Amino acid sequence: MTETPPSPSRWGLTFPLDGIPLGAQRALVESLPDLGFTDLWSMETAGADAFTPLALASVWAPTLNLGTAIVPVHTRGPALLAMQAAALAEAAPGRFSLGLGSSSPVIVQDWNAVPFEQPFQRSRDVLRFLRAAFTGQPVTEEYDTFAVRRFRLDRVPAHVPPVLLAALRSGMLRLAGREADGVILNWLSPDDVRTARAEFDAAAGPDHGKDVVARIFVCPTEDADYARALGRRLIAAYLTVPAYAEFHRWLGRGDALKPLWENWAAGDRKAAAASVPDAVVDDLIVHGPAGRVRERLHEYVANGVTVPVPALLPVPEQGAQALASAIKAVSPA
Repeated sequence: MTETPPSPSRWGLTFPLDGIPLGAQRALVESLPDLGFTDLWSMETAGADAFTPLALASVWAPTLNLGTAIVPVHTRGPALLAMQAAALAEAAPGRFSLGLGSSSPVIVQDWNAVPFEQPFQRSRDVLRFLRAAFTGQPVTEEYDTFAVRRFRLDRVPAHVPPVLLAALRSGMLRLAGREADGVILNWLSPDDVRTARAEFDAAAGPDHGKDVVARIFVCPTEDADYARALGRRLIAAYLTVPAYAEFHRWLGRGDALKPLWENWAAGDRKAAAASVPDAVVDDLIVHGPAGRVRERLHEYVANGVTVPVPALLPVPEQGAQALASAIKAVSPA
């Protein structure tokens, strides 16, 4: 076993945790700094919204950095998004980062009744609008995907939040490098980080110092069969989304995942999940005992992630002790 390298200066956790009422997570959040965590990053799919849990955490643990990973660029109007981000930045001065992303047709169109159109252009336009809005000056602008007339943000935070962009392939990675304050990565292996960073860094320029945040799915259990079965179901659900499918073709997994996509297209969900090779699961889902989990997380850091953000998956064991052990397993200690 190789020696674990030093932790980066920041280390996150995906929040809130599943299976526990949000209001009951205060003690857990308060304990995180003692375990070495510096960050909490929320997400927004079909559970909690991205902002409310972080508003609570801003009071519960006033030293933690907070971030959204991610807020979809289609599901809020530009002005509302600016106001929500500014409010959280005011509640957690200097500790909040706004992570944006294009999300997916299911979340945007099927669930929120908003057309999923021009995701690259919409992401770029929202990013540019927020830059203008956070100055506190009136914004009247015709963007490619929307127009804003005479909007002025009344409560400009003293610490304007960094704006990060979720990115998969070259176009969005380079946009993040050029115009955002950092990039958010998802569903990739430690080796894949090098591929993504090459595109991001090429656009950001030398010595850019921008954040590279990665959400990393972790199942801290020694039951490899359990972890792989869970991982196959998640991979089947996520990597059949067109943007993620193209991402993994770009990363070189086209042949390995071809049976998944063919079975999914044929409507055989069970066969689709079963067709995902162990090697792909092991690439994309961190699992094993605590020591192996930490080693794997540090591989992401060694390859260029500046803020690793483990996302805990359910483990076979139940109860408070199992949860505490899982959190400790993904801590930097």
